[in-house]
Amino acid sequence: MKKIIVILLLSIGLGQAEEVPARVVYDLTTKNLATFEKKILKAIAANKAHYESKLRELEVAVVIHGGAYRYFTVDPSQTEYKTDKALLADYKTLKKRIKSMADTYDVEFLMCGAGMPKHGLKAKDIVNFVKIIPNSTIGLIDRQNEGYAYIPIGDR
Repeated sequence: MKKIIVILLLSIGLGQAEEVPARVVYDLTTKNLATFEKKILKAIAANKAHYESKLRELEVAVVIHGGAYRYFTVDPSQTEYKTDKALLADYKTLKKRIKSMADTYDVEFLMCGAGMPKHGLKAKDIVNFVKIIPNSTIGLIDRQNEGYAYIPIGDR
């Protein structure tokens, strides 16, 4: 009888236990627009859909530094990225797609504050859904210590 009660209690406990969400932090440094679209915008949507189909949540953080600052400016034509014709040609649509990642998929965007001055950027130049952190290393350490898998997205 004791075995039946223990098995019953264990099965109830396991049924009520919440599954830990999958977690990923992207270390985003690429300045290549095609890479950004493929490995961030499309990949995050696909990965979220995969985990949702398994009835599991995917928490996503993106740490922004290096060449990737360009995708998160309020107006790249007013920054050092004003000569990036591919970026400027499609930026209005791109900015909406990125914002939708934050709104629809709850993607947390974290920008390295230490590198912003090197690129002539201030907080007012960055879209409002991006959180500025002291530096990229802190963001990556914090997320990895919280159990996020690390995926680098850079130029090779």
